[in-house]
Amino acid sequence: MDFQSISQPVSLSLGQNKVLRNTYMLLALTMIPTIVGAFVGLSVSFSFMAQHPIMAPLMMFGIMMGLLYAVSALRNSIWGIAMLLGFTFVAGVFLGPILQHALHLRNGGQLVGMAAGGTGLIFFSLASIAMITKKDFSFMGKFLIIGVILLLIASLANIFFAIPALSLTISSIAVLIFSAFILYDISQIIHGGETNYVMATMGLYLDIYNIFVNLLRLLMAFAGDGD
Repeated sequence: MDFQSISQPVSLSLGQNKVLRNTYMLLALTMIPTIVGAFVGLSVSFSFMAQHPIMAPLMMFGIMMGLLYAVSALRNSIWGIAMLLGFTFVAGVFLGPILQHALHLRNGGQLVGMAAGGTGLIFFSLASIAMITKKDFSFMGKFLIIGVILLLIASLANIFFAIPALSLTISSIAVLIFSAFILYDISQIIHGGETNYVMATMGLYLDIYNIFVNLLRLLMAFAGDGD
């Protein structure tokens, strides 16, 4: 009997389980700086966004992309974890404008809670499907990347045109795309496509973050009480 051929898949499976476990632990940890950042964002004046409705979102996008690049560059060291936590703090601060808008509504607190609860339900449901079925969702990768690129182009275009109907369409599609990304990202971990837990955590964090933001936008549009 070839013991080497038997031990190799077992070793690979243990390695993947370790990456998944470390990813979930670090993902839970990222919620702390995100929440702290969100409270900071609630107390910050974002009046410059109203004064510069085009440049401000582009600047914020540039900052986020720069931090993402830094996380990727440092992913194999302890500084990668520190940079990831720093990124999630900044991401929390950048939730300030949408949270301020939501909490000015009479039912704003309820809407924020519903968005958070809905995001959690989507994540745990799809994560469970990916883990229980162990199906390889890597075939979705190209379609999802194309979808994100088109979504990004549409979002940048809408900064200039500011069409409400387009904003709602973008948010609806974003929820679907990043929900599918949860299946894809966890499948990548399970099947060995992603072996770095810092990058795996970043991927899942971005999925959750984007689902929450876009769910909240949809809830404010359809269920917000501004009276």
